[in-house]
Amino acid sequence: MKTMQNKLGVILGGLFLSILMASMDNTIVATAMGTIVGQLGGLDKFVWVTSAYMIAEMAGMPIFGKLSDMYGRKRFFIFGILVFMLGSALCGTAESIVQLSIYRAIQGIGGGALMPIAFTIMYDVVPPEKRGKLIGLFGAVFGMSSIFGPLAGAYITDYIKWEWIFYINLPLGLIAFAMIAFFYKESRQHAKQRIDWWGATLLVGAVVCLMFALELGGKQFAWDSVTIMSLFAAFVLLAVLFVIAERRAAEPIISFPMFRNRLFTTSNVIGMLSGAAFIAASVYIPIFIQGVLGGSATNSGLVLLPMMIGTVVTATAGGFLMNKLSYRTIMILTLLLLVAGILLLTTLSADSSRLIITIYMILIGLGIGASFSVLTNAALHAIPESQRGAASSTLNFLRSLGMTLGITAFGIIQSHSLTRKLSDTFSSGSQGAMPKDFNFSDPHTLLDPATRAQIPGQALGQITEGLSSSIVLTFAWGIVPAILALAAAFMMSREKMDPVAQGEGYATSH
Repeated sequence: MKTMQNKLGVILGGLFLSILMASMDNTIVATAMGTIVGQLGGLDKFVWVTSAYMIAEMAGMPIFGKLSDMYGRKRFFIFGILVFMLGSALCGTAESIVQLSIYRAIQGIGGGALMPIAFTIMYDVVPPEKRGKLIGLFGAVFGMSSIFGPLAGAYITDYIKWEWIFYINLPLGLIAFAMIAFFYKESRQHAKQRIDWWGATLLVGAVVCLMFALELGGKQFAWDSVTIMSLFAAFVLLAVLFVIAERRAAEPIISFPMFRNRLFTTSNVIGMLSGAAFIAASVYIPIFIQGVLGGSATNSGLVLLPMMIGTVVTATAGGFLMNKLSYRTIMILTLLLLVAGILLLTTLSADSSRLIITIYMILIGLGIGASFSVLTNAALHAIPESQRGAASSTLNFLRSLGMTLGITAFGIIQSHSLTRKLSDTFSSGSQGAMPKDFNFSDPHTLLDPATRAQIPGQALGQITEGLSSSIVLTFAWGIVPAILALAAAFMMSREKMDPVAQGEGYATSH
């Protein structure tokens, strides 16, 4: 018995470390993005560094979920670790934003296997009476990753080289690989299913067409151009074909009958909308600190730190409270904090103190933390064991979709607002004596301390004011998905976790 407990501890340690590695990567990149863009250029494309990872991760989730049900979770989880490590090694060699985005997509493929399968393995090996606490710990891992991520990213960026924010994944991945490869012994019994390749292809194609249309519209191409209209048309066509394909597929990657369950549906809606709102704060607060307040990467990392401490608090508390309070009650209380935090971000200006920003970020962290632990269990609450993998991958897929569309849409809003503001301000040549090669249409130079120091004081103030107003406008739009997520929480049914009922499936499989 003691040996089995020791093995369980090692397995869970490997799962925790894998989730830590995959989720920490996003926060490290967010903290260091100002420095990376300052050196590589391409602020107009920097959202693709995050979006490329999310698209690839999102595409892999339903496919790897099905493959793990058919052929075993272990082999595809290990595959995810190895691919993620390969992508990390390549990211450190990137010489442009485009290269970095491509390598981040490789990382995302690995992440697409890690995230949903880790939770399913946990369900397989943990007795039902312990799941609430462990789900809370799993949620806390997301918060811990975001604590260590900003700190590690800030320190590495300021005192070593930004490339090492990716190389740090290699030792973590090797340890997680050893823990799972040598200690996790899974059942040989797997469900015989067919992979819905048509559905996967159509869904990914639809999302990619939509994102390219949103990203390129108004920049490289006019909104009413043939290229943009064709991309929107392709999105609609592929989305319709996807729905038709899923209704006819024997084993659809997204099973529509599961959405007849009210708790499952509202949990997925909340995950998608809250993820979209949260990504706005995670990405643009570091840019605000470096570009508007003139802070270093360390400053932006320290601002994210309190937010992630708040995430750990409510993620852990949510796991412990699930068998005492309904999922609905927990989500309503925490999402109220998320709405309040984002609403307060809209009051920021170039004169805002870092203490005020820190307080706002704590509120946002407290507001989003429970979604990482409570929603996962809520989504699986009434789902049969035979569909658990599909349900888990659907939740992770829709959460990633919300973040992906969120970062793309918010990137468009911020970029267009900033370009318009700078064009209006400097169209008359009122910027004064400036370096001849300084380009106001490429304001990533504000994130480079050396270039920032060359800008005359009056012009610098005007530019930072434009950057500040564009980011605040982005936060204002971020309130929309936050409020919609809160509304969805009020529509949840009133179930709470029942370890006794969930124990039946565990006893059958063991």
